[in-house]
Amino acid sequence: MIVVLHPNVEKTGRAYRVLLEYLERLSGISVRVHDESGATEVITELYLIGDTSKLSSDPIAAFEVVSRVIRVHKEYRILGRHGANDRSLQFTYNGVSFSQDSLHVFAGLCAVDTREHVEQTFRVLREHGQKCARAGAYKPRTSPYSFQGHGVECLPYVFEAAGRNDIRVLAIEVTHDTHIEEITQALEEAGNPTGVMLQIGTRNTQNFELLKAAGKQHRFPILFKRGFGITLEESLNAAEYLASEGNPQVIFCLRGMKSNFADPHRNLVDFAHVSTVKRLTRMPVGIDPSHSVGTRSVAPDGIPELFHATAQGVIAGASLVLVDFHPDAAKALVDGPQALPMEDLRWFLDDVQQAREAYLERRKLVPGAPH
Repeated sequence: MIVVLHPNVEKTGRAYRVLLEYLERLSGISVRVHDESGATEVITELYLIGDTSKLSSDPIAAFEVVSRVIRVHKEYRILGRHGANDRSLQFTYNGVSFSQDSLHVFAGLCAVDTREHVEQTFRVLREHGQKCARAGAYKPRTSPYSFQGHGVECLPYVFEAAGRNDIRVLAIEVTHDTHIEEITQALEEAGNPTGVMLQIGTRNTQNFELLKAAGKQHRFPILFKRGFGITLEESLNAAEYLASEGNPQVIFCLRGMKSNFADPHRNLVDFAHVSTVKRLTRMPVGIDPSHSVGTRSVAPDGIPELFHATAQGVIAGASLVLVDFHPDAAKALVDGPQALPMEDLRWFLDDVQQAREAYLERRKLVPGAPH
């Protein structure tokens, strides 16, 4: 059950305290508070966790500060859409706002290899006005003999370079709860020059202990990738672990499904699910064309297939694009064949913008939509 309060409710006020005291007395029910901040108002939602099937909503709805009470029927209770609760989850982190209606490109290194490549990448991103980037420090690999990432050792110079180049949010994959602690400590020691979005990779979609650890911390938002070999429903329920532990600042990222039917692409591109996930949940939805396509192959029209796949996701309303770029892909220690050269960044960003404008124009064609 979700209790939605009136906008800008004062939490120090008596009416709010009376409601909270009432809810906390309910047997077998725990209460979690979540604020959604918009441009002009803050909406507070109270999530009632536990067996609410026999709980009447009428007494709760009668409280002065309550706007409406929503009974949840789907398993992903917090992240899902339920009846009148149709507002997109939105949050602002380190000056960057995320919602189902926003769009940000996270370009950069799938895996940090050298300090020089980090500096070159962030410098070019800054020159093109980008505030977000990716930089892999911890890399889960299929083979135990493959490069596993520099880990905590690279964090100081990655954070320093990000701050110097005004990169506000870095997507960094974590594979263990200790990585969250290492990132937190390294950021503080560097003076918090940038922000981090924790990335849960496709191999860890059902690493439930990692999900619980990432959900219990509220400092960092989370970029959650769909599992490459499980159903969409299973992936959505896995994402709910993050929110149920207290952190609903989650972006769901489609990255292709493992199947030989995808050949010659690396994975079967699943970007038709962008609108599906937006319909089923309130999460912003991202796409990872690099790991979906897996090559820099160019179509006969002169446009890279990775660009085409990206456009498919963006024109369907994607909120985020996670894409590999590298100053010298031939020397990349991870996924070099799919990394785009930095000199193509302007072209890529312009192509994304054109697809975004097409999406916005498509929305105007909806009967009754404002023009």
